[in-house]
Amino acid sequence: MTFEDQRSRKVLLVAHCVLNQNAKIDRCAYYPGVMREVAEFLVASGVGLLQMPCPELVCLGLDRGAEAGARTTVAGEDTRVARRMNEEGNRALCRELADGLVRQCEDYRKNGFELLGVLGINGSPTCGVESAWAEDHETTGPGTFIDILAEICRRKGIDLPMRGIQALEPEEAVAAVKKLVGDRAV
Repeated sequence: MTFEDQRSRKVLLVAHCVLNQNAKIDRCAYYPGVMREVAEFLVASGVGLLQMPCPELVCLGLDRGAEAGARTTVAGEDTRVARRMNEEGNRALCRELADGLVRQCEDYRKNGFELLGVLGINGSPTCGVESAWAEDHETTGPGTFIDILAEICRRKGIDLPMRGIQALEPEEAVAAVKKLVGDRAV
């Protein structure tokens, strides 16, 4: 199909919490809503945003299944979440979520749209790209969901460059987004 309207025909997949910090685990939201600097750049760029689901929210709920009244550290909670997200049932649900995204990507490609890539959240147990969280420390490599998404994309021949950002580094985050969007913005 040919689209003859104002759409850019450029799409970027974006981690859920970039556009909705309310989905983060307790003590990890650094903005009231969206990651402002990144969102402002993305809106100005004219690219379409495909908000990925939050696998942790879908699998574990907003409280991530935390024990009521338990005093925990962010590192301890991230480790607990990482372990839970690697359980067989949660990995299967991540695969279902990733399959749904890949189907959307295939449809965009079939209709002549340009897929610019994936914007993840480094340090996340699930949506980290260059780094994730496991066993009480940040590790090199992707989180559970991004790893599954990348594997499905490779298998289907979909090239999706991936970059991770961190909310506490807004200037570096915008620079990473610029690398994904580049001069392809509208």
